[in-house]
Amino acid sequence: MDDHPTEIGELGVYDHVTPVDKPLPELETCLSSLDKVRGVLRVIILLVSQPSCEASARARVEGICRMHPGLNPMVIGEAEGRLMMRVVNDLAPSLPGELVSLRGYGAIRNMGLAVAATLGHDVVVFMDDDEIALDEDYLINAVYGLGQKNRQGLPIRAKTGYFLNRNDSPYAEIGEPAWSERYWSKRAEFNELMHRMLTGTRIARANHICGGCFAVSAQAFTRVAFDSVITRGEDLDYLLNLRMYGIDVWSDNKWCVKHLPPEIPSTSARFLQDIYRWAYERKKLEVCNATIGLRRVTADSLMPYPAPWLDRSVERRVFMTSLRRVIVGPERLEYLKIFLFGRSRVLAWADSVSSRYLSLQTYWPQIMNSLWDNRLLARRLIKMGTARLAWRMVRVDEWEGDEA
Repeated sequence: MDDHPTEIGELGVYDHVTPVDKPLPELETCLSSLDKVRGVLRVIILLVSQPSCEASARARVEGICRMHPGLNPMVIGEAEGRLMMRVVNDLAPSLPGELVSLRGYGAIRNMGLAVAATLGHDVVVFMDDDEIALDEDYLINAVYGLGQKNRQGLPIRAKTGYFLNRNDSPYAEIGEPAWSERYWSKRAEFNELMHRMLTGTRIARANHICGGCFAVSAQAFTRVAFDSVITRGEDLDYLLNLRMYGIDVWSDNKWCVKHLPPEIPSTSARFLQDIYRWAYERKKLEVCNATIGLRRVTADSLMPYPAPWLDRSVERRVFMTSLRRVIVGPERLEYLKIFLFGRSRVLAWADSVSSRYLSLQTYWPQIMNSLWDNRLLARRLIKMGTARLAWRMVRVDEWEGDEA
């Protein structure tokens, strides 16, 4: 992708993008770390790019993948994504929006699940390109306990690890937040959550998902989809979705990755998406908690985090933070727009889409059942996603053999 941030409020706003001509892209570092990991059967790369640079992005990603043939890489780009979207849309023609797509965090995650189901994979391990595996047992730790029951007889169908930052610490840096950030900082709550996780038993019930260090079994992902409506925080949202449908997420304090995110190009874009996220989450929980047949998910059950962000107090947080960022800091004009117009638009939008996820869920098990181990579709995906990689690898081997 190019390095220009998407317009704020638009679906497909991401924390960062990778320029096509970046000398050492995050994907190369990530795949290099996976080369050392035992038990890798296949790595599926979801290529998210702007239409204007899809061809060059595809060529760059394929070039990186050819350097790691042992990972059995498979690229899902625009062509493969369009095929999957067409199949899914035929199965659920009346659903609004893009349930499975290469645009929007939740829909991208669903694309990964849909491809995994098509290939008949029993477990999906999510890993983002700005993360690296730290040892050869990364996948062994990922699937530890998965599919088993804990001492109370509760099934473990989804589990999360945690991130280490550049300083090899799982904790957020502590310090007095800046005046403009006093109402928006989550560091203390997050650190309390991490302390409980790291000092407790290895496997414990989780209140949070680290999306780039997350494993989910087919027993869970064929029943429950990611929410394609949410603009950010799709992983935490997925924990709430699973819990609504009677599936708990478990944390594993022996499983982690190192997180090396690049700089965020626009703080105002991220802030606005966070406003959308929390407003939608609260409205959605209200609707789902009032729906017969779903497990109630309350803020009290999500202490110490994210409970404080799931009640009406978040509106005051938004008001104070946007006002203070108008007064100090960069992008003041963008924050002024959020303060004057954005907050009310967000609340109206959250009301209008708060029940859409329930509509999605009525179709998801049927979609997964139709996709599961669909050999015809799987052959097409594998041919499209790996043919060029395999052909070029063979050509290189033949050339090296001729020289020898």
